Amino acid sequence: MPDPRHGNNMEEPQKSCLAETIAVTRSYENGRVRALRGVDLRIEEGDFVAITGSSGSGKTTLLQMLGGLDTPDSGEVMFRGQVLSEMRDLSSFRARRVGFVFQSFHLLPTLTASENVQVPMVESPLPMKEREQRAIQLLKEVGLAERIHHRPAELSGGERQRVAIARSLANEPDLLLADEPTGNLDRESTTMVMELLTRIHRENGMTLILVTHDPSTAAYAHRQVRISDGLVDRNVPNPPGAP
Repeated sequence: MPDPRHGNNMEEPQKSCLAETIAVTRSYENGRVRALRGVDLRIEEGDFVAITGSSGSGKTTLLQMLGGLDTPDSGEVMFRGQVLSEMRDLSSFRARRVGFVFQSFHLLPTLTASENVQVPMVESPLPMKEREQRAIQLLKEVGLAERIHHRPAELSGGERQRVAIARSLANEPDLLLADEPTGNLDRESTTMVMELLTRIHRENGMTLILVTHDPSTAAYAHRQVRISDGLVDRNVPNPPGAP
């Protein structure tokens, strides 16, 4: 008889693969710097993965590969079964399928928070009014309803990063990539940003991958992938209830 503690004792269906690297290598400076040495990594739909490792280990290069910001010397990067290098328009892929959050925010200083959030929507079919409404709604969702018309210089570091997160969600991406999103923040702002990213992941079912050197930040993820000397050194789930 089936064990009642395990329902009908049937295996849970395997999640579908969103992104994957297969034997990916990448070198710089005419081969003198080997950033990736044959990385195999599978990212499932709805994953929340932290990529960790020391400075120079290759973790940011791996993130850039997954987002189509860089191309491998050998191996393949896949998105929903399609090879990125075979896509006709990688810029369209990045704009429509991937959201990016960077350590240095990359906000345009002359634009307001609302205008910065609208930047990725420039080529979208949405009318101008709807873009503005969506930007305002996203800023409200990240707790910046009172900062809509403020420029970056008028915002704190944590507020700037929340604007950057709102901007990354502008085109409703399938994959959110965050490169050291708390690297320039104090501990209080770090906690706020990570709780925000965790909520976005949970409520939207969005796949989230972040690069970090901070163990307390990595603890928010469901899984940690450690990169060492250009290879996956460790790939394990985080304990339940972390951090």
